[in-house]
Amino acid sequence: MKKLAFPLALVALLISAVSLFDFGSNSELVYVDVNKLMEGYERTEVERSLFEKKAQKLQANVDSLIGNWQEELKAYEKDRASMSKKELELKQELLANKQQQIGNYQQAIQQQIQEEDQKATQTVINDINDYIKEYGEKNGHKIIFGASGTGNIMYADSMTDLTEDVLAGLNEEYKGTE
Repeated sequence: MKKLAFPLALVALLISAVSLFDFGSNSELVYVDVNKLMEGYERTEVERSLFEKKAQKLQANVDSLIGNWQEELKAYEKDRASMSKKELELKQELLANKQQQIGNYQQAIQQQIQEEDQKATQTVINDINDYIKEYGEKNGHKIIFGASGTGNIMYADSMTDLTEDVLAGLNEEYKGTE
């Protein structure tokens, strides 16, 4: 029996080593760095650029309205000495109403800008999620974790990090859709 224990232990050790090596190289539990994917994905920059152009255009409209209102205010201040009491009251009311309208418009534009930003970000996230799902199914992974630097994955062996491979495939797929 003692003669048989050593060879069995040796076989068990070899099987453990082979399965450990196999697990390390073709793990079903892997992860990607979400921040690196978001920053490295080419569509992120395209969507960000489109969003910034829209935001600048919308903000330019607000700035133009504010500039016009300020010019009217300067003209009022310059001419108010020559205005009657009734004209002063009407002009002050007009300027106050215009200021309120500009404030409301500015709030609406800020909300629209936030919605556009969320929409652009969600487009990129959807692309990444769809690609990772396809990638996982194609490569036989049961779970692909997303590490974002906020503590959901505190440590993982670098052999289980698919970020660069996923990013390359994601960008290649995006270039094919342009």
